[in-house]
Amino acid sequence: MATWTWRFEKTDNAEVPPAVEPEEFTTQGDAESWLGEHWKALLAGGADQVRLFEDATEIYGPMSLKSAEEA
Repeated sequence: MATWTWRFEKTDNAEVPPAVEPEEFTTQGDAESWLGEHWKALLAGGADQVRLFEDATEIYGPMSLKSAEEA
């Protein structure tokens, strides 16, 4: 079974520890729902963008956590 994980980064693509510790997700939808609930805390904690992985494969990213007004 695939595991979906987030990588948390600054705008220069440097990895940073997340302000909210994510779980391991079994579906892409679960991972995206979790991000939707926690993106503000992650942004406040120092992450500027995220990448989504299915096991070792990058699915998409970087995706900014900043709103259009802030970007």
